[in-house]
Amino acid sequence: MSMPKDFLWGGATAANQYEGGFDQGGRGLATSDLITGGDKNEPRKVSVINSEGEVKYLPAYEAVPEGYKGYLDPDQYYPSHNATDFYNHWKEDIGLFAEQGYKSYRMSISWSRILPKGDLSEINEEGLRFYSEVFDELLKYNIEPVVTINHFDMPLNLADEKGGWKNRETIDNFVEYSKLLFKHYKDKVKYWMTFNEINFLHGYNTLGIHSKEDKDRFQALHHVFIASARTVLEARKINPDFMLGMMVASIGTYPETCNPNDKMQEIEFNRMFKYFFSDIQCRGYYPAYAKKEFERKGINLIMKDDDLEILKQGTVDYIGFSYYNSAVVSTREDVKKVGGNQFNAVKNTYLEESQWGWPIDPVGFRVVLNELYDRYQMPLFVVENGLGALDEIREDGTIEDDYRIDYLASHIKEMIKAVEYDGVDLLGYTAWGCIDIISAGTGEMRKRYGFIHVDSNDEGKGTFKRTKKKSFYWYKKVIASNGKDLSNE
Repeated sequence: MSMPKDFLWGGATAANQYEGGFDQGGRGLATSDLITGGDKNEPRKVSVINSEGEVKYLPAYEAVPEGYKGYLDPDQYYPSHNATDFYNHWKEDIGLFAEQGYKSYRMSISWSRILPKGDLSEINEEGLRFYSEVFDELLKYNIEPVVTINHFDMPLNLADEKGGWKNRETIDNFVEYSKLLFKHYKDKVKYWMTFNEINFLHGYNTLGIHSKEDKDRFQALHHVFIASARTVLEARKINPDFMLGMMVASIGTYPETCNPNDKMQEIEFNRMFKYFFSDIQCRGYYPAYAKKEFERKGINLIMKDDDLEILKQGTVDYIGFSYYNSAVVSTREDVKKVGGNQFNAVKNTYLEESQWGWPIDPVGFRVVLNELYDRYQMPLFVVENGLGALDEIREDGTIEDDYRIDYLASHIKEMIKAVEYDGVDLLGYTAWGCIDIISAGTGEMRKRYGFIHVDSNDEGKGTFKRTKKKSFYWYKKVIASNGKDLSNE
């Protein structure tokens, strides 16, 4: 078994977890710059201040109260500031990606590096030039850039001064930002995605809102949907050959039992956690189940007259998605919940778990590939899949990460089955954290995903030296064989 000859093997990262250089090259502050470190037991915090000078540290992925703005504490460590310093190592890193034989590299652009205030009042030419050089280096090695326009942050000015995505003006700001990218890179980038894991957008960090109420989150999300659809329409005007995708976190789910109530619970979870987002962006309308949910919760979205037509016209060309684990849904109230990718569910006794408590479910990967393709009948793109684990450097400097190889090999095997046996139309596979980056969920460095080790610790201290792990050479062999050779030899 192997993949089509034009299959886009590669790796994936995100600017707020990898790029660093937060105060270099004219970049403006972003909401992600205010998030502290943490671990699996201590959630990350966002630092904010009010007009009286009161500083608070609040859960990073929740809402910040009205009257508070982002605050950089000079005595605090913020992992995204340096991350693993792609900003100063990009040529070296792309050279390593090329050595592995990448056909594609999925990355994100920092909105505030292009527009420091989030709008056209200031355009940072140095930021535009930086990404242009990155794309040129990738293309030199025949690596296809796959670009996420917005990945889990926004310019701080838009969040603090404009109300984030609750303010409809943010739609225009995002569309103008996107058009700027399309015009500058129309001959360098073909594959784009508008928003990363759109179903995880909530609170201050990703939406820039100061509210926990469902009505405010869904109003903000409506603006995100319109911005995405308008962006798709503008992209097609600039270059009809562009491929525009959406991106969703796709956690496979099972009902705990054959109790019909458990099955219905699973259906309801998948609707509002996952399919609500992909239905709107792939089908171009609000689904009936969502309208009923809004009725029950008293949510009345404020729309303009042409909003629904924009959604209808601005559907995407493909679905990008992440898959790390599955989850078990239960109606029981007496069960102990377990974690996994910012989501609580019931423990699956049939599966092993990672060191961070995430169920390892390769067959669930095949299930998700089939579910998405059956539902939408449009091309899919696996843009995140990987294992966060502790890596040990041996005395001779080697890193024998067989656990990572085992995880990826078992998932790729099931992915190939989805294509070969099930007929899923799959564009590519980009392993998550192809080089070590800071964890989005915990802010740790010790939770490593990469094929390439970066010398930095949970306090951001180290030489940032790059070292190839055993998995580096394994994945190189996988790509060279187009998925035929998954052996760990």
